[in-house]
Amino acid sequence: MYDVAIIGGGIVGLATAYEYLDKNPSNKLIVIEKESKVAVHQTGNNSGVIHSGIYYKPGSLKAKNCRLGVKKLLQFCNKYGIKYDLCGKLIIANNEREIQFLMELYDRGIKNDVPNIKLLDKDEIRELEPHTFGIKGIQSSSTGIIDYHDVCNVCVNIIEQNGSKIQLNSKVIGIIQDNDRIVIETTQGNFHSKSVVNCAGLYSDRIAKMTETNLGIKIIPFRGEYYKLKTNRAPLVKNLIYPVPNPEFPFLGVHFTRKIDGTVEAGPNAVLAFAREGYAKTDINFKDLFDVFGYPAFWKLGKRYWKVGTAEILRSYLKVLFVKALRKLIPEIKSNDLIPGGSGVRAQALTKNGKILDDFHIIRNNNITHVLNAPSPAATSAFAIAEYIISVFES
Repeated sequence: MYDVAIIGGGIVGLATAYEYLDKNPSNKLIVIEKESKVAVHQTGNNSGVIHSGIYYKPGSLKAKNCRLGVKKLLQFCNKYGIKYDLCGKLIIANNEREIQFLMELYDRGIKNDVPNIKLLDKDEIRELEPHTFGIKGIQSSSTGIIDYHDVCNVCVNIIEQNGSKIQLNSKVIGIIQDNDRIVIETTQGNFHSKSVVNCAGLYSDRIAKMTETNLGIKIIPFRGEYYKLKTNRAPLVKNLIYPVPNPEFPFLGVHFTRKIDGTVEAGPNAVLAFAREGYAKTDINFKDLFDVFGYPAFWKLGKRYWKVGTAEILRSYLKVLFVKALRKLIPEIKSNDLIPGGSGVRAQALTKNGKILDDFHIIRNNNITHVLNAPSPAATSAFAIAEYIISVFES
């Protein structure tokens, strides 16, 4: 019998295990992961950015947990010798309309207590990023880069050294409440626990439906596709360069990100994936596809965002349009400067009324906690989310 079973071996699940064992070192814990290793999906395919908290609605769980999460993440990295770089980020406005949204972001940053944010004119932008074009910008000096695989691997080592278990290759197929214990049925047998935390990411809603009858949300998978700058063109980008995001769409727009290994990514776009693990355009899972198209709220979403969605799809198939979006930030970028990069799939919760759920969403029912919406900045916020989860199921 375990004290806690965590479903999902991404960074939120592993951080929750770490935080729980740090507070309860004598207790028994198990992390159940369906893949052959941890951090395979959202955690392993994100851009590796340590977000500062400037984007999020003041008072939201994203805003609160991002700021606390940065502090806890850096403490963890310093304690265990994990490499990171607080290199800073520029958010660039190219026209008068974008300046309005840029100033709203700046106001959010102030309200969220984001440190070291500064408004820049076009000359100051050029000083920091000589190849970038913008008429006004924000410098967020507390934004950074990291490889979240490193964080997850350290968590795994600590969990196992504590005597707890990482159970791989084990897909959860059922959860049964049995008096004062919970039976987690998996493809590798059953596990018994006093409490369960569902951190299953792309499958969090399906896991939750094993114990909840009326969730009111469904996970919709969105694929983000990246290019990389060729090595000889990487010097065009010193650190991180972002556009002003569309205020009605929960994605940040195509941008340039210097990775911790020195390579530079360009992207991502945001298109509907035809599978929850649909990392390529040709990846199709008919169960996942019918799950999306059979959800009436998806069509409400499509009606609201069809223009934005069409533009994202065209960028996915037409490199010239992808390059055009990148040239808003760096005008001298050319198509042959880019080579194909990777992709990731974002688990985005959609409500019954067709609205994208913009905040983290965590529910608890007795001794079962479900993390039902934890997209970006979940990696940055992971240790703060973990602390919140533990406070919820221990209250």
